Amino acid sequence: MVWVVPLVALVVGGWLLYKNFASSGPHAEVRFDTAEGIDAGTTAVRCRSVKVGVVKSVTLDKDIESVVVDIEFEHDSERFLREGTRFWVVRPRFSLTGFSGADTLIKGSYIELDPGALDGPRKSVFRGLETPPTTNSNVPGLRLNLAAETAGSLMVGSPIYFRGVQVGRIEERNLDGEGRGVTYNAFIDENFSHLLRKNSRFWVSSGIDISADVNGFKVRTPSLQSLIAGGVSFGLMDGHEAGAPAEDGQTFTLHRDMEAASLADFNPTLTFLLLFEQSVRGLTENAPVEFRGLKIGRVREISFDLINELDEKRIPVLIEIDPSLMGAHAGREVVKEDSRFFEQQVNRGLRASLKSASLITGALYVDLDLYPDAFPESMGEVAGQLTLPTVSAGFAQLEAKLTAILDKLEGMPVNETLDGITKAADEARLVLTESKSVLGELEASAAAARTALENPELTELPGELRTTLEELQKSVASVGPEGPVQGDLLRTLDELRASLRAMKSLTTTIDEKPNSLLFGRKSSGNPVPRAAEKR
Repeated sequence: MVWVVPLVALVVGGWLLYKNFASSGPHAEVRFDTAEGIDAGTTAVRCRSVKVGVVKSVTLDKDIESVVVDIEFEHDSERFLREGTRFWVVRPRFSLTGFSGADTLIKGSYIELDPGALDGPRKSVFRGLETPPTTNSNVPGLRLNLAAETAGSLMVGSPIYFRGVQVGRIEERNLDGEGRGVTYNAFIDENFSHLLRKNSRFWVSSGIDISADVNGFKVRTPSLQSLIAGGVSFGLMDGHEAGAPAEDGQTFTLHRDMEAASLADFNPTLTFLLLFEQSVRGLTENAPVEFRGLKIGRVREISFDLINELDEKRIPVLIEIDPSLMGAHAGREVVKEDSRFFEQQVNRGLRASLKSASLITGALYVDLDLYPDAFPESMGEVAGQLTLPTVSAGFAQLEAKLTAILDKLEGMPVNETLDGITKAADEARLVLTESKSVLGELEASAAAARTALENPELTELPGELRTTLEELQKSVASVGPEGPVQGDLLRTLDELRASLRAMKSLTTTIDEKPNSLLFGRKSSGNPVPRAAEKR
């Protein structure tokens, strides 16, 4: 009976050990640079906010350059420990792209698990991420690689735009294997993955881009988010048809701006050497080469190293031309092995010249045009390069014209003209002096008029004029139809008529019998009887 108690204790202890081993899940080691936010026995391991394990211990690595975190997972969590599984510590993080881990301010930090492919090989040792990935690996979408020369302002979390709409983000930024460039891991949401094609172009759209070139000053301003956190845009260039859909893991070149992306298809197969007698100040590499305003190439190099002759005073400029930009017919003619296209055009007057693209920046470009009146020339070869004849144009031509104008001006009687101008100026000065005196007299007259207007007698004049007008009105009224003057005039006129009739009768009598004035007029024989005398 004494051995019953030890045997029972042994059975219970064995059962507890079995229960402990049977209920414990798999273990995994995760290495981090630091143990910030990680506590043994309390820090949980979560997958999509579901607890799947707990940190058992945190120890320093042998090289003291990292820490080893031992994690015990739950019994059914062994499927998470596969190739491609990622671990990172979730803690409050603030960056230009946003704020994350806010819930850890209350709950505390924890380790997030992003499981790899479920059919991948099993793994128990992992390297933890110091910064959390932007997108979990199980989120559907396109994952791409972008290659650039420099990082610029792009960072993890920078948005990716299509026509101004955010469709993805930058997930990771690293130097390439040889350190000659920068590679980005980019993610495009599944809803927008059909917009990306194999022939799409990517370019940086962050920051305010101010440039001065042959087209003048250019200012490009992105959205506020791109200005702060950087951004990438993609799309098809003008004139390109949509290609096949992009594949997951495809690598694209990240161009510095949209203009560089549009020039990515430039394929120059023809090179010519131009020798200019004028200054090439303002002409830079990659300056456009145009034919009557249409861009067909660019300047490749400007250097005396292009020629071997020491006594050559002309400036050598090497240009390259893309035949596909010259039109379908000309492009087919140029690419032929026995093509004499440019030789024929030179015979017709094709010449190269430097022209000013902007008076503000002073930038120059190479212009190819036909000059029918140009001096006959032909194509040549210098240092193994075909040459095209050049002519002076732009400011050089303007300078020549100005010189000719100055020569003509020099032959003109400038001194006599200046003397005439001087005399005219003197006369104008005298006229101006007289005008000033006249203005003085006018001012004096105006002052006298002002004094006269202010005289009290003149101020009483309106009243007297009003009285005079009233009297005149009365006089006019007396002469009117109702006035006595008109009645007297009528009577006077009647008497005047009677007198005139008497005078007429007298004149008639004298005319008929002139002696009537002496002997009287004979009675007519019809005497008027006299009235009876009153008694």
